[in-house]
Amino acid sequence: MTVGNNAVIQLNQVNYSDRDVHILKDITGSFPEGKITTLVGPSGAGKTTLFRLCNGLISPQSGEIYIKNKLITDYEPTTLRRNIGLALQSATMINGTVFSNLSLPLTLQDKQLNEETAKELLRDVQLSEEFLHRNVKDLSGGQRQKVSIARTLVNRPKVLLLDEITSSLDRVSQQDIEELIVKINKKYHTTIIWITHNLQQALSVGEYTWVMMNGEVIETGESSFLYNPNDERVKQFVKGITE
Repeated sequence: MTVGNNAVIQLNQVNYSDRDVHILKDITGSFPEGKITTLVGPSGAGKTTLFRLCNGLISPQSGEIYIKNKLITDYEPTTLRRNIGLALQSATMINGTVFSNLSLPLTLQDKQLNEETAKELLRDVQLSEEFLHRNVKDLSGGQRQKVSIARTLVNRPKVLLLDEITSSLDRVSQQDIEELIVKINKKYHTTIIWITHNLQQALSVGEYTWVMMNGEVIETGESSFLYNPNDERVKQFVKGITE
C-alpha cells in the first residue's frame, strides 16, 4: 500500500521488544491521512503495541516513526497525545456525570469545557443533550462507548486510534458505532486507525487494511484484498469470511 506524501503516520523498520520478547519486527508502512485503516490479525500480533508506539506511550528499540513527516520524538508528549486520540474497548469512565467525563481532557490542561461545546460533542456521537448531566453508571455499554469517543474528540485530534471498541457490544450497537465513526471521519477528515477482530467490520468500514501476525505486517492494501489475499497465511486467517 503506497500513500506517498498523504501519510499521516509513517513507520520505518520499527522494532519493539519487552523482556526479551520481540513483539514488533521491522514494521514499515504508512497510514493515509483522512482515511479509515483497519488492523486485523490474531491476538498477540502486536496491534495494540503498535498503537502505543504511535501515541508515544512507549518508544521503539530501533526504527523511526514520523507524524506528518516529523519525527515522533520531536513532538512534545502532551501535544502529540492531543493530536492522536485513543479510544479503548473498556471505555473507562471516571465517577460522576457525562459532563465531568467529557471535561476531563481539558481539566488536565487546566482549562474548562463549556456546556454548549459539550452538547455539540454529544450530538457528534448521536446522543441527545439530556445525557450531559446523567451519571455514567446509568449508561449502557454502547452509550459509554459513545461518551468515550466524544471525550477523545474534545482536543479535535488529527488521528483517532480505536482499539476493539465494539467487541463487547451487541450487533445493533456495533453498527451504531460503525456509522458514527464513518460520520466523524467524513465530518472532520479525521484519520481513523481501527483494530478489530471482526473481518466483516474491517471490510465494511475500512478503506485500507493491515494484516498483522506474530509482530509482522503480512499484507496491506485496499480492504477488498481480504476477499483474495496473496499471502497463504492471510488466506488461512480470512478463510470463510466470504462464504
